[in-house]
Amino acid sequence: MNCLQNLPRSFSFMSLQSFGIQSAIHPCFVNTMTNQHEKRLMNATCLHRSCLVKVTPSSSTSIDMEGAKSEEKSDVYSNNMTEAMGAVLTYRHELGMNYDFITPDLIVGSCLQTPEDVDKLRSIGVKTIYCLQQDSDLEYFSVDIGAIREYASTFNDIQHLRAEIRDFDAFDMRLRLPYVVSKLHKAINRNGGITYIHCTAGLGRAPATALAYMFWVQGYKLNDAVTFLLSKRSCFPKVDAIKSATADILTGLKKKPVTLTWKGDKSSTVEISGLDIGWGQKIPLEYNEKEGSWILHKDLPEGRYEYKYIVDGEWLTNEHELVTPANKDGHVNNYIQVSDNDPKSVSSELWGRLARDDFDLSTNEREIIRQFLDTCPDDV
Repeated sequence: MNCLQNLPRSFSFMSLQSFGIQSAIHPCFVNTMTNQHEKRLMNATCLHRSCLVKVTPSSSTSIDMEGAKSEEKSDVYSNNMTEAMGAVLTYRHELGMNYDFITPDLIVGSCLQTPEDVDKLRSIGVKTIYCLQQDSDLEYFSVDIGAIREYASTFNDIQHLRAEIRDFDAFDMRLRLPYVVSKLHKAINRNGGITYIHCTAGLGRAPATALAYMFWVQGYKLNDAVTFLLSKRSCFPKVDAIKSATADILTGLKKKPVTLTWKGDKSSTVEISGLDIGWGQKIPLEYNEKEGSWILHKDLPEGRYEYKYIVDGEWLTNEHELVTPANKDGHVNNYIQVSDNDPKSVSSELWGRLARDDFDLSTNEREIIRQFLDTCPDDV
């Protein structure tokens, strides 16, 4: 792992933010992944990698305060990442940018922190910087993305691009990956050279995007790509999200209609969280006076979704719908399985293959995916 130390910026009094992670409830969309991929990823994250950085002592109180604050934020972020990802993961923002070459022309790493990081990447031949962070990720660590992008734009030999994926959200990754990889594929074809893919820590979204690119574009078998990437960088990409995104492309991104219902007319508001929107967001249900129920109609891609109702502000499960077993913290959720009921359909056959550890694409399937990546609009 390569580590690039950044000098601290002036002290900022931005208040410490918190990632509202609910450890009890994480959406799941391919109910097949307690398998060898997950075990190998768990084993890989147990490998200890460290970088030794010599820091020049400073008597500046503001630098000391900022350093302490950065360390505290790193601790909070690492704890939330470990809880959400299901593996012990650590990110130290205060140590600066870190990265690993996955292939000679593909790097996975952590976020750029200052415009000077653009110079560091240019010096090793990077032609495309691909940022997967959302604005909230950048604000948490006080990263001025505008200054970084503006500085990069002053050069004609490097391009800074963004394609946001929500942190710690495997379903959002599933939905976004086809478009994110399409944009990456076009940028690599256009710019050549070395590509730097990063999220915040370079441990989840960035390696997953690199894996999907290796699988869909470079012709790797998924199992081989996972093995190869983990030999280069200790990380925890969500392989199930890549499999699900693969199925989405090959089935034409089709969705199936579902209806969820909360019975009762004594509530003033009923909402749902989870499903395909993540646990940090809510969807309001509409009250049907004739049926005396609150109803949500929604189209969902195939997969398994967990969710919970929020009734007048209280998080509840619906006893009339499927309920998960209690997790390690004793929490339960509702869930729904969206699938093609015809076991002989192309979709059912594909999902059956996805469940295998040795899953690979046929020549025709690779051609379908390549055509999608070539023609997909960048602004989706």
